[in-house]
Amino acid sequence: MKDFSLYVITGEQFYPHRHYLEVIEEAIQGGADMVQLREKKKTKRELLDMARQLKALCDRYKVPFIVNDHVDIALAVDADGVHLGQDDLPLEEARKILGPDKIIGISTHNLEEAKRAEEGGADYIGVGPVFPTNTKEDVVDPVGLEYVRQVVEHIRIPFVAIGGIKLHNVDQVLKAGAKRISIVSAIVGAENVKEAARAFARKLETVR
Repeated sequence: MKDFSLYVITGEQFYPHRHYLEVIEEAIQGGADMVQLREKKKTKRELLDMARQLKALCDRYKVPFIVNDHVDIALAVDADGVHLGQDDLPLEEARKILGPDKIIGISTHNLEEAKRAEEGGADYIGVGPVFPTNTKEDVVDPVGLEYVRQVVEHIRIPFVAIGGIKLHNVDQVLKAGAKRISIVSAIVGAENVKEAARAFARKLETVR
C-alpha cells in the first residue's frame, strides 16, 4: 500500500453546483494522496458510474482510489481497495473476495475494534469521529483525542484520524500523534478546494 497522509472523501452535498470530478481533481492537485468514494444516497448504478470515472482520474494522478462499503463496485472498477464500517461485510469475507493485494480499511470507534481490525489483517483503520461531524446521518458520538492517543500507543498498522477535522483543530489531532487525516467538507466543500487541500497538506508536512 502506498503511504498516504491526506485522505479526501467525496460528499456531493457539500458542492451541489459542481461536478465531483472537478472537485476531486482540485483536491488531488492540492495534495490529496488517497481518495474515497462515499455517497450514501446514490443507487448502485450511479455509484458504479462515479467509481469508474474517479478510478480513471486517480490512476492519472497515481493516487489510490478506495470505494466505501461496496466490495462489488470496488471489484467491478478494479479500485485499489475498499473501506468498511463495523456493520458492513466482515473483513475476512472481503479479503476472500478482493484477494491479498487490495487495500482494506476499517472504521473503528474504540481500541477493541482497532485491535480486532489489526489482527484480522486490515491495511489501515479509520479512527473517529474525533470531533462532532455532520457528514454522516448515522450519528456516532465523537471518540475524542484520547482514542487517537490510544491507537498511537497500541496499534502498529497505519491509521487515519477522521471526523470533524478542520484547519482550526487539526493541530490538536496531529499533536495527539496522528500522521494521516481524512477530510470531507473542509476540503470538498471549500470555496477554493485546491488551496484548502494545500493548507492541510502543509500541516501534515510538519509531522511527516
